[in-house]
Amino acid sequence: VKWFNNAKGFGFICPEGGGEDIFAHYSTIQMDGYRTLKAGQAVRFDVHQGPKGNHASVIVPVEAEETETAA
Repeated sequence: VKWFNNAKGFGFICPEGGGEDIFAHYSTIQMDGYRTLKAGQAVRFDVHQGPKGNHASVIVPVEAEETETAA
């Protein structure tokens, strides 16, 4: 995660392989409770082409994903 603004509910993810930043909206974050991301946080996501560029969907924080698979 490059940055995420809780008040506005969106931010950007920079892909590991480089390239354009990807728009991230809180409504696509898959987690319990308050859906937010933190700068530097590792996430998994799908990429879709939107009218204004790439946007992420099905965003899953890596820590949450590892906890769910361990349970």
